[in-house]
Amino acid sequence: MNHASDSHTLLRASFKIKLNGEPVVIATVGQAYRFITSLGPVEWMEFRSLHADAKAALEAAAENGMLNIQATQAVRKLFARAKLL
Repeated sequence: MNHASDSHTLLRASFKIKLNGEPVVIATVGQAYRFITSLGPVEWMEFRSLHADAKAALEAAAENGMLNIQATQAVRKLFARAKLL
């Protein structure tokens, strides 16, 4: 079983966001998973449902690369709602 944070499966889109004034590019399942899990639960509390959906979708895409579209959509929804895009 692959761990999602180690996945090199490409997302269907790259996300370019700024974090502490520095540009960050998120292009793989592993990068997205590490980003959304590196912040504590308090930071994502307002977006708990979208965060859980994105995390589950990324874990599924790490196991099955054909699910990268669903993972990309879930991450996009989370980032858009959190006003990171």
